Amino acid sequence: MLVQKSHILIVASRVMAQAVKELFPSSKLADCGLNRDMFYYDFAIEKPFSEEDMRKIEQKMKRICKHSKVVEIISKPKAEVQSFMLEKGENYKAELIDMQEEENVFIFKHGNFIDVFEQSECLAISKIKALKLLSSSAVYWKGDENNESLQRIYGIAFQSSDEMNEYLKNLENMKNRDHRKLGRELELFSFIDSAPGMPYWLPKGWILYNNLIDFWRKEHKKLGYLEFSAPQVNSSQLWKQSGHWDHYKEDMYVLQDGDGNEQALKPMSCPNAIMIYKMKKRSYRELPLRLSDIDVIHRNEKSGQLNGLLRTRMFRQDDSHNFISKSQIGSEIKNILEIADMFYKAFGLEYKASLSTRPDDFMGDIEIWNKAEDELRRVLDDLYGDNNYPIKDKDGAFYGPKIDIQMKDCLGREWQMGTIQLDFQLPIKFDLEYVNANGENERPIIIHRVIFGSLERFLGIILEHFNGEFPLWIAPIQVRILPISISFCDYANEVNQKLEKEGIRSEVDLRNEKLGYKIREARGQKIPYMLIVGKQEVDEGLVSIRELHSSQELSKMSVNEFIEWIKEKISRKE
Repeated sequence: MLVQKSHILIVASRVMAQAVKELFPSSKLADCGLNRDMFYYDFAIEKPFSEEDMRKIEQKMKRICKHSKVVEIISKPKAEVQSFMLEKGENYKAELIDMQEEENVFIFKHGNFIDVFEQSECLAISKIKALKLLSSSAVYWKGDENNESLQRIYGIAFQSSDEMNEYLKNLENMKNRDHRKLGRELELFSFIDSAPGMPYWLPKGWILYNNLIDFWRKEHKKLGYLEFSAPQVNSSQLWKQSGHWDHYKEDMYVLQDGDGNEQALKPMSCPNAIMIYKMKKRSYRELPLRLSDIDVIHRNEKSGQLNGLLRTRMFRQDDSHNFISKSQIGSEIKNILEIADMFYKAFGLEYKASLSTRPDDFMGDIEIWNKAEDELRRVLDDLYGDNNYPIKDKDGAFYGPKIDIQMKDCLGREWQMGTIQLDFQLPIKFDLEYVNANGENERPIIIHRVIFGSLERFLGIILEHFNGEFPLWIAPIQVRILPISISFCDYANEVNQKLEKEGIRSEVDLRNEKLGYKIREARGQKIPYMLIVGKQEVDEGLVSIRELHSSQELSKMSVNEFIEWIKEKISRKE
């Protein structure tokens, strides 16, 4: 019988830790965990693991699995386990144990190897039939560059060799689709050491970025959203009032102004939207009031957590803070989910919604939280059927429960994208009001929502999803014109001017190169359409059309016919 994939990986991480301790007795165990389909373990060791070390560790792991003993899972008092780890010189483990809130800790015991464990039960190690170590790298203890440097090893594990072979095949595909590699090849963006985690958008990449924003802006304007822009820096007093200071200060860029007052770069836009709401007295006739922005925000992520466009320190997200009455909760959330459906379908993306409930560090009254969660459940029950959606226990925002939207890409990976957060707390903290139909003051509710989430992250994901071959409507360059020789460059330029005048993003390859070379270059840049022009095209006022993956011309058209044909395809967002 197959067991849960995550359980296999958790156990495999302990097998790796056991192998490392047996091969390198002076090493110390640190943190461990799962990263999508992989497990990892961090070790304090004198020198980095070599390729030969990795080979030995993998072989040792296979022997441990083959000759495995019964695993004992024992519950022990936290203080007792912490003391035991300190006696063994495992100071990192002792520190991790100290951070746990539970009074008891589970112990994983396999032969002479002992480690702490996340669960009360453990599958037999012999269930692991295939494993492989993928890489090792340096990381900082707790992700802080001021702490000690550790060595992290990543690995995979499966219940059959067929599963592993399929995974490795997909992994190679993922490497070829890596958005950082594609970003360099397609000249979309770059990262420079002087600004870690903050992308430089190159001209073609910036066209792509703005195409996404234009699409967002146009569709939201139709739906009554009001876009604003607000300061990048606010006084710490604003962040303290909102509660972000207590929950996110470590991820904020804190600074002082010229008068020595404490300030912070905004990590999110909620307080700014609230400030705009408070600028005048509001009426029920204005609700829903949908204040949206796409300003830059900053989060001081640890360097070890940065990951190309997928995890950055500077980014934009398609924020909106919708101020509503209690009676509008259901209809407004349904409207937002309809927007999400329209946006994701424009990219041919699959998605699903889940409910995230009250976290341990929640803010406000528990009765209000219960009411907010009930409202979200009611909406999801109506859309998907009673309880026919995932529940993420304790994963809500500190000010309210939320609906999260997971997107699936062509490689089967799931990504957290949109979120819809129902907030009864910040309206209380900022004393927000509106005048209801009876002329009385009433408290609004805020819905915090994004659809794309971080635009940087979304573009990184779809760059891999499409392998750089963006849909025609959003592609940075939609057409490249290829004159067969330099004698046809004037005509190529004339065609280009006509296309640009009609809003078609085109360019001309004027180099004195062979046509075959120009075609290969255009394919390498993932240009959707190529227009080839030579003597016949010049004489008859035509263009020869070739698609990205076609080895033959589609047809010949007049320039005006081609313009109408491609504009129709762009308008349908094919």
